[in-house]
Amino acid sequence: MTGAKGWFLILSTLWFCLLALFHAFPQIDVEIAKAFFDPSSCIAANKTADICSFFPLANDSGLQGVRRVFFYMPAFFAVVLIIVLVRNLQHHGATYCVDTTRRCWIALIALISGPYILVNLILKSISGRPRPYETDMFGGQRLFSAAGSFDGSCYTNCSFVSGEAAGAGWVACLIFMLPARYRAVVAPPLLAITLASPALRVSFGGHYFSDALLGFLLSAVVYAGVTAYFEMTQNEKKRIHSTAL
Repeated sequence: MTGAKGWFLILSTLWFCLLALFHAFPQIDVEIAKAFFDPSSCIAANKTADICSFFPLANDSGLQGVRRVFFYMPAFFAVVLIIVLVRNLQHHGATYCVDTTRRCWIALIALISGPYILVNLILKSISGRPRPYETDMFGGQRLFSAAGSFDGSCYTNCSFVSGEAAGAGWVACLIFMLPARYRAVVAPPLLAITLASPALRVSFGGHYFSDALLGFLLSAVVYAGVTAYFEMTQNEKKRIHSTAL
């Protein structure tokens, strides 16, 4: 199996295998979160609130500023894509690029169906997984819930999966919109930036490692799925056209 359909199957299999791994061994998430947690500060604090949660990096104003930039990064690229799409649609004849229109639609549909609908509207509403700073082992009041268990005490805007990581994963997929000759130059810095976003969410205690990793990869799965759908419909149109002739 080659092309987008093959990548969709590979990435989907990888995603579910990783989910099974984190569900079977939840201690992976716990140990990684502990690396960023300061228990001594939490114990010493006057715990009058439900959550004391001391993840020191979350109090760094500089890192919080970087996180805000990362937060709006998908929206920025979405606006750029819309501008490119509209300008391309205004062309006719030889100046119109079918491939540009197709790539823009794939990217925009993947953004809406992945990070926004599947992640923020569905998974984060039904997963029930409390964030690290909300759990009792990290200064909160709720019980820890393993990835994919869907039986936690969170009711809205839950930890599984990370919306910001999903948005960053979508931005990383935009590498494939570039001409092949530019990818080797653009890919390393863009991947570094997009991976920094979910890393910050983990270090701030906002998400477990599995939330960030699976959120990031889920956007790649959706992107490959949307691309595969476009490829199949395009091939079907070609088949019908050739049959009609």
